[in-house]
Amino acid sequence: MTTERVPNATWDAGWHPDPASVEALAALTPGAVVTVVKRAPSGAETTRYTARVVETFAFEPWIEVVATWGHGRLVVSGLVFEPGDTLREFFSAEHPFNAFAVFSPGGELCGWYGNVTYPAFVDTVNREDILVWHDLYLDVVILPDGATHLLDDDELAASPIPAADPGFAAAIVQARRDLIDAIPTLIPGFG
Repeated sequence: MTTERVPNATWDAGWHPDPASVEALAALTPGAVVTVVKRAPSGAETTRYTARVVETFAFEPWIEVVATWGHGRLVVSGLVFEPGDTLREFFSAEHPFNAFAVFSPGGELCGWYGNVTYPAFVDTVNREDILVWHDLYLDVVILPDGATHLLDDDELAASPIPAADPGFAAAIVQARRDLIDAIPTLIPGFG
C-alpha cells in the first residue's frame, strides 16, 4: 500500500496549511489505527509503521499517536532508542515540524526527537488512513536534562534549497527554532 500524494501545504514567504489536510488530521479519533509514513527530503518513502491515535493534552491542532520502537538500539546525540520503547508522536497539519517523545518501557522520559517537515497530511488508500510527514533536513534532540543538540545543518547546506530559495532555507531554520519552543508544551510536565 503506497501513497504518492505530495504535501499540499506550501511556503511562499510564510507557511500555508492545506485546509483539507487540517480537517483530515483533526478527524482522526482516539483509538484509530494509522500507518505513519516518513518521506525523505527527496520525497522517497524511508519508513512505514503502525501507530494508534490517542487522547492528547497537546494544544490544537496537534494530534498524538503512540507507536513502539521496533528497530535495534540507536543512539542519536545522547538520545537512546531501545527495542520496546514507546514513542509518543505529535503531528500537525498546520506546523512545519513534528516531535517524538521517547519513553522507556518503565515510563521514563529518554528525550525528544524533533523534525522540521512539511506540515503532516492524511491520505486514505484502500480505506487505510496513512499519516504522511515529509522531512526537511533539520532535526533537534532534547535530553531530559535540557541539553539541546541541533542536527543535520550540513545536509540542508548541501541541498539545492539554499541556492534555489534562500527564503525557504531560512524558513526551515526558523521552523527548528519554533519546534524547540513547542516541544515543552506538548506533554505537560515533561518539558
